[in-house]
Amino acid sequence: MAAKIFETVGKLGLGLAIAGGVVNSALYNVDAGHRAVIFDRFRGVQDIVVGEGTHFLIPWVQKPIIFDCRSRPRNVPVITGSKDLQNVNITLRILFRPVTVQLPRIYTTIGEDYDERVLPSITTEILKSVVARFDAGELITQRELVSRQVSEDLTERAATFGLILDDVSLTHLTFGKEFTEAVEMKQVAQQEAERVEKAEQQKKAAIISAEGDSKAAELIANSLASAGDGLIELRKLEAAEDIAYQLSRSRNITYLPSGQSVLLQLPQ
Repeated sequence: MAAKIFETVGKLGLGLAIAGGVVNSALYNVDAGHRAVIFDRFRGVQDIVVGEGTHFLIPWVQKPIIFDCRSRPRNVPVITGSKDLQNVNITLRILFRPVTVQLPRIYTTIGEDYDERVLPSITTEILKSVVARFDAGELITQRELVSRQVSEDLTERAATFGLILDDVSLTHLTFGKEFTEAVEMKQVAQQEAERVEKAEQQKKAAIISAEGDSKAAELIANSLASAGDGLIELRKLEAAEDIAYQLSRSRNITYLPSGQSVLLQLPQ
């Protein structure tokens, strides 16, 4: 009797285990920010995109493919040429995510690693096209315009593959060794030219000042020769008058008439 009971319990436990395994294999979870595409062994990729949560599927017949639909960053370095044939090293930072409703098409035509297959190629294509419209100097002075043009063209190109670009920015832009050396030599030459020009201006100013001093001395000598000591006496009187005027305006100067010391309570 006991043996039959144990046998029945064992069969029941085995049945429950098998049923639990079947139920567990028929459930799958989609985390926050993710979406799922269902692949059916008989009907292929389904057009329905499954949202977040726990869902059922047919075990061994259907399989979920989970996609991360949150914005993710990617840096793409590119070496290209400018309009004036200068080598340009550019790094583009892209913040991208897939279009949710297009996930079945993305999985069917590109695959799960769609970003590896699409972004480097279209980024290189757009950067080469845009940079070729500007020369090296314009790439530096009009960087904002270049970045905006790259963003617009790349966003439009990525949309054909079912991708959304939330942000596109140029994070690195340098030129080849020859161009960098040429710029440095130009800066040195410009600084030397400015130094020479400044020295010439100072020289001209010194000459003009010396000529003015010489002319003034000549005029004074002529005046003394014609007027004698009278001019010197006139200049002394003018200087004394100016000194007296300045002292009269000072608060620290007090004038006392001669012989009026009684104002200070002093004996005569």
